[in-house]
Amino acid sequence: MSAELWFIFFGGLLVLMALAGSVLKRLPFSASLLYLGLGYAGGWLGFAQLALPAASKALEHLAELAVIVSLFCSGLKLRVALKDRAWRLPLLLATAAMVVTIALVGALGLLLGMGVGVAVLLGAVLSPTDPVLASDVQVAHPTDQDRLRFALTGEAGANDGTAFPFVMLGLGLLGLHPVGAFGLRWLGVDLLWAIFCGAAVGWLLGVGTGRLVLYLRRVHREAVGLDDFLALGLIGLSYGLAVLLHGYGFIAVFAAGLALVRAERAPPEEPPSSEISAAASVGREEAATDERTAPAYMASAVLGFTEQLEHIAEVVLMLIVGALLARVGFSVEGFIFAAALMFVLRPVAVALTTAGADATGYQRALLCWFGIRGIGSVYYLFFAVNHGLPPAISGRLIPIVLTVIASSAVLHGISVTPLMRRYQRRGGSGADESSRRPRPPSPAKAPQLPLGS
Repeated sequence: MSAELWFIFFGGLLVLMALAGSVLKRLPFSASLLYLGLGYAGGWLGFAQLALPAASKALEHLAELAVIVSLFCSGLKLRVALKDRAWRLPLLLATAAMVVTIALVGALGLLLGMGVGVAVLLGAVLSPTDPVLASDVQVAHPTDQDRLRFALTGEAGANDGTAFPFVMLGLGLLGLHPVGAFGLRWLGVDLLWAIFCGAAVGWLLGVGTGRLVLYLRRVHREAVGLDDFLALGLIGLSYGLAVLLHGYGFIAVFAAGLALVRAERAPPEEPPSSEISAAASVGREEAATDERTAPAYMASAVLGFTEQLEHIAEVVLMLIVGALLARVGFSVEGFIFAAALMFVLRPVAVALTTAGADATGYQRALLCWFGIRGIGSVYYLFFAVNHGLPPAISGRLIPIVLTVIASSAVLHGISVTPLMRRYQRRGGSGADESSRRPRPPSPAKAPQLPLGS
């Protein structure tokens, strides 16, 4: 396919996205399902020739970029105080439920004749839920405090990092990564140090960068504008430094996003939404430098830019997944894992680990169902391939993982709109006051500051 035709294809697709965005929200399927279908059609017609394993390194890095942008974006959206008990549910999902899922997927792999190392690796690859494709069930805006959306956003933001130690364990069991005697190196370095290091690096950089920018803007009226570069710079710094120190970059960028909005949090007597509204009532430079509105302006501008990057990444990666499926074909084993994961393993893992959490029965049912698999699994798959996975194993795992992702895109894509509409009709949207401290009435509402302005 010539360069001119590629320009025409992607240009037409992006225009279609812009024109049909509101239409797609009313249809009973998600945008990611549309991109997957277009990618599959393009691969089947020969428009996209992706040769494996030659393209595996490029695919790993593309998926890596998509995930880190989406994790940073997820962190920016979660503006609930870390000491709030609302965090209990997403943390349970991102840790305990994920570990149970890995164990259950691994057990199914053993039943299907896989070795222990392969089974553990596959469980780790398929365990994280996706922050890129799950936008329809995540928090809709920075002040959205709905318990279900908050839990799904927090889970998807955290478990892409917490799955990494188990990917390394799977590679270690295959002899492709040192785990040490009795697994002590894996426990000390790959689990404890890498998670702590990633979280600390991201948090310190996020807090430090946010305070520095706000100081320059409030005191000296400097560093105004170019919030796009602020977002990209903080993502690059946190990810690169964490990896350099042998920490997990995914955890670092998520922590950086969480930390950046700590400076944006309003005082207890005034909710964050009023800060954002107040910022809209003044001009751009005034909003960016005013003592009261500068934090809200900075957070809103950075979030708006990263959301646009996230949408572009979703398009590119789902087109690639579709094209890869057209090339390698669907897998019967993949359909087995997809059905088991969505209808049995995920529900069991969530039910076991969230039994005492603050959630209604319907919220827990939706938590069981919306375990969307996607770009994070693509990254871990090709990360393993590029770390010496034998061709016989990679040739078996690639169709399985791609089939699970496609199955998730189809089933979750066609169910998300009707289920979330029903959830809202049942009164699910909005804050769950049972898990929030009472707040005084907000001042008169003003138009929300346009994201990215």
